[in-house]
Amino acid sequence: MRAGSFIRGHLSSAIAAVAFALFATGASAQADIFGNQPAGPRPTLNFYGTAGLIDMPSAEVMPDGEFSTTLSYFGGVGRNTLSFQITPRLSGSFRYSVTLDANLAGFVDYYDRSFDLRYQVLRQREGSWLPSVSIGLQDFVGTGIYAGEYIVASRSFGDTLTVTGGVGWGRLGSYNSFASPFSATRPSFVAGSTGGQFSVDQWFRGPAAFFGGVEWQPTDRLGVVVEYSSDAYTTETGQGVFQRESPLNFGVTYQVNRSTRLGAYYMYGSEVGVNLAFSFNPNRPAVPMTHRPVPPPIAIRPDRETSPDLWTTSWVEDPRSRPGLGGRLAEALDGEGLDLIAFNLQPHDAEIRIENTRYTAIAQALGRAARIMAEILPPSVEAFQITLMDDGLAISTLHVRRSDLEALEQQPNAVEALHTLVGLTAATPTREDDLVEGLYPRFDWSLRPYTRASYFDPDNPILMNAGLRLRGSYEFRPGWRLDGSLTYRLAGNLDLMRVSTSSLPAVRTSAGYYERNDGVALERLTFSHATSLGNDFYGRLTVGYLERMYGGVSAELLWHPVANRLALGAEVNYAMQRDYDMGFGFRDYSVVTGHLSAYYQLGDDYLVQVDAGRYLAGDWGATLSIDREFANGWRVGAFMTLTDVSATQFGEGSFDKGIRFSIPISWFTGQPGRRSLGTTIRPITRDGGARLNVPDRLYQRVREGHQDSLDDQWARVWR
Repeated sequence: MRAGSFIRGHLSSAIAAVAFALFATGASAQADIFGNQPAGPRPTLNFYGTAGLIDMPSAEVMPDGEFSTTLSYFGGVGRNTLSFQITPRLSGSFRYSVTLDANLAGFVDYYDRSFDLRYQVLRQREGSWLPSVSIGLQDFVGTGIYAGEYIVASRSFGDTLTVTGGVGWGRLGSYNSFASPFSATRPSFVAGSTGGQFSVDQWFRGPAAFFGGVEWQPTDRLGVVVEYSSDAYTTETGQGVFQRESPLNFGVTYQVNRSTRLGAYYMYGSEVGVNLAFSFNPNRPAVPMTHRPVPPPIAIRPDRETSPDLWTTSWVEDPRSRPGLGGRLAEALDGEGLDLIAFNLQPHDAEIRIENTRYTAIAQALGRAARIMAEILPPSVEAFQITLMDDGLAISTLHVRRSDLEALEQQPNAVEALHTLVGLTAATPTREDDLVEGLYPRFDWSLRPYTRASYFDPDNPILMNAGLRLRGSYEFRPGWRLDGSLTYRLAGNLDLMRVSTSSLPAVRTSAGYYERNDGVALERLTFSHATSLGNDFYGRLTVGYLERMYGGVSAELLWHPVANRLALGAEVNYAMQRDYDMGFGFRDYSVVTGHLSAYYQLGDDYLVQVDAGRYLAGDWGATLSIDREFANGWRVGAFMTLTDVSATQFGEGSFDKGIRFSIPISWFTGQPGRRSLGTTIRPITRDGGARLNVPDRLYQRVREGHQDSLDDQWARVWR
């Protein structure tokens, strides 16, 4: 009975995580399964999905950038955890767990969402007796049912033995505890509370207890773990979920391959547990990136002294030169996945304006474009200008001398040398006279399957629709576009989504009503214009059915110099809530909303964004977002929004927050491409802090061709 309930109520939410992890690791895992040994011993992921022993944490960290999915179950307690090694020392986790037959807060099976953070303050160094030391917060912004804090030390002896010991508070200080050195009392978790608040008043307070253990890895694959747990499982044993007979846990782990680890355990003197962990890294592609076809060498011009006739500029006077050279440029660029939008040819300099449809690394697209210019343009053209465009929006212009390309390609320091010689400037608006003849208007369309999911409903942990999406775009002139999409649901159960009550206008909690349409739905229909305004300013205006739930008008202004890490933006919207049938009608709710935004690109691929203003429910506040962006296109981030809506008004979750990730398809296939997949995970969707989903906001479009992004990818310019 208990196992059946687990499968129905909990395992469904794990299927997506398992499938994603298998897909992400499959290609590289196959080689390991068929005999190759993993790279060597690595930290074990415990039942909470963090580096640890069995149920207790350790002071170890995963490799920088590591993404981990952990599925674990014992004694009626199941946990799914997604963890990310944010920096070499800082890691974060999101957990979705179920406790069967818990009978808490009105639910027989109690589902819970929680976040963890840990930081390694000291790292063991070779030749030193000092251990690694980490400090962690467990469930620090959830309901608090798993809340605990710890200070833990781990010491490795060679490559096979690791000893761990620590002191914990909260859940980790509930067995055989002693008086805390910081505070003797700790506020308790109250079942049925809104949860989701930072429980600062609990941190490192109340009774504390020691925990520890030993992990022995006799081979690269096999591990044996013994731990002493300081978690008394007071709530679970009190509700009869399982019987805790002993603080000792025992386990055996097996590293199947570099990405997958299995574990079997005997826990608390009464239960058998299992743990399945997948790990993958943005810097370790599922399929190694290929760069074929290999680009041809830079075409070297003939010597000017021996062939002066070839260096003449008389070709400019020939009326056939421009269309002839333009046609050759367009054909060659198209073969590289680059669309020629406009070009201007002068006796000694030339500019092309291109849209990149193939390469994740913009530097690689620029390098391929420069090779084509060197191959096709007459020898008299020395200065190349390559302007990047995004759906008609001119972003930036790269300036490079042809002679530098010719001289440096075969040099050992070609990448660094070329970087010091090129220039990058803001792009000017595209001139009508420079447009490729016959290119506009442009029409594009696609018909593809889609899925849309909702997670964490206590009654239905995962809900999903699948169907077809028809998309179309009509571009009148650069930056002037008409876009639309229709969807048709083929199967799914998203219509079972709960519609939550709210003390605020139901700007997002009514989302379930929009999922009850079985016919054709108008997902989006917009007319937009985006352009470079000069002086490092860009502008956008969008009008129409902006998203599934809202239509209206949106205007945006962005200031972003090409060589500046800082960008500033402003957006104002008039939004009207759409009818539930997702046709052309509107409901009786409208709001003026907008934000002032600041974006700052930190070193080491981190982006910080702050948006302050008015949200859909009329509340005022700010959103803080932090994302880590990898050179190959991976992006992982987290965000939180605080407004003048109180936790009580907001409801379950207390305030809006979540994590998000985006993965380039090229990471899976090894082939250059611009498409990506990803999602945003919110523990709970409420009405406070809800923002309008406006398509094609400017910052992400513009920054791709600016200095910091190019610097990160510059090594690919010759590929």
